[in-house]
Amino acid sequence: MQESEAKTHLTVYYRVGCHLCDEMIALLCEFQDELKFTFGLVDIDADAELKVRFNADVPVVAWGERILFWHFLDEAILRQALQHG
Repeated sequence: MQESEAKTHLTVYYRVGCHLCDEMIALLCEFQDELKFTFGLVDIDADAELKVRFNADVPVVAWGERILFWHFLDEAILRQALQHG
């Protein structure tokens, strides 16, 4: 894959059994091909520091250190971040 074709990688901080997390993941999947990004899942309950940081806020979608949104997908923010960096 050439650098110009590289996809942006997002991180989804989630919790197993969280219905909002499941919804966020499903919605992100719907936008992946169009907006050309990948994402990885990080279970906050597997990391004590992340659990303290995000306990009441999951799901959290981040791009590097920048949190894009939490709880619900914000399509406008997602599009703006991926199109303009």
